[in-house]
Amino acid sequence: MSKTTPATVALTKAGVAFELFAYDYDPDAPRVGLQAAQAVGKAPEQVFKTLMTLVDGAPACVIAPSDCEISMKKLAAAIGGKSAQMMKPADAERLTGYKVGGVSPFGQRKTVPTVMDETAVLFDQILINGGQRGLLLGVAPEAAARAAGARLVDIKA
Repeated sequence: MSKTTPATVALTKAGVAFELFAYDYDPDAPRVGLQAAQAVGKAPEQVFKTLMTLVDGAPACVIAPSDCEISMKKLAAAIGGKSAQMMKPADAERLTGYKVGGVSPFGQRKTVPTVMDETAVLFDQILINGGQRGLLLGVAPEAAARAAGARLVDIKA
């Protein structure tokens, strides 16, 4: 496993400190984010998943705790749209340059509107995918939001 990904390069370039957490990725896990949290010994609400969505047909990125569901209505409103849906995995891979299960909000091929669930600030450090399956990055929430160009909003269902 490479410890250098477009995500780690982007964070380093932005001067954002991060910690690497490698784990054995299980593609068959019912909820990959929960499996990742368990594998690294962190609370599920501290390990954030990265989801690629469409808001009124335009791509958007969502960073949310691995143990929660996203309110598509709240997401659409946060981006300034009327409706939201999940992006197809193949489209997410093409847009971001990452494989599903390894999508990071950092270092994506194209900049898209990004939101992060506001509960991130409850922690000194959150873990976010590092750009490949089995690699998480521990980052201060405010620094992560800044590096991802994310607004902190309530997006939980």
